[in-house]
Amino acid sequence: MTPERYQRLLHVLNKRQNNMTVVLENVFDPHNISAVMRTCDAVGIQDVYVLNNKIPRHKKWGAKSSSSAAKWLTVHQFTEVHACFDELRKNYNKILTTHLSSDAVDIYELDFTEPVALVFGNEHEGVSDEIRKLADGNFVIPQVGIIKSLNISVACAVTLYEAYRQKSRAGHYDASGLPEWRRDGIIQEWGMEEMKNGEH
Repeated sequence: MTPERYQRLLHVLNKRQNNMTVVLENVFDPHNISAVMRTCDAVGIQDVYVLNNKIPRHKKWGAKSSSSAAKWLTVHQFTEVHACFDELRKNYNKILTTHLSSDAVDIYELDFTEPVALVFGNEHEGVSDEIRKLADGNFVIPQVGIIKSLNISVACAVTLYEAYRQKSRAGHYDASGLPEWRRDGIIQEWGMEEMKNGEH
């Protein structure tokens, strides 16, 4: 890895946020997952959780949508709900789901500057009852059209860019959000991956 490339990767890692993650529950289409990953990379989210307890584990993501975003992220795959939530509870103060309910909070009323995990459900049924019971609350994206739902990758992008706006104003991107040991480990992984693929 050239010094210039190292500095480029280090600059990206110094913008990574350690206090926000996305959880995808039984999302069928790998292209939707990849599109979400691309947005996560764009706003500085390093960790993504993929929970497949009702569908088979994904072997790969849709490369066309992701522009290879997955290789820059740390993807945690789970096949059991409680194991996934136990891990989330170690790192995030709140777990919120996207669900239209009487107690749902408007996305623009949420505080995205605190450690939070955002759960997005699958394309057909949304977030499951089991996950909603385990979560700390629900949020919605305001809409005034006839169709009251957005594609999962669009909903995620809208949510994450509101989070980006809040976190940017709070100065979260001004200093590295990752612990030094974690940052150094990731950049080493990236370097090894680039060497394996013949990239520079």
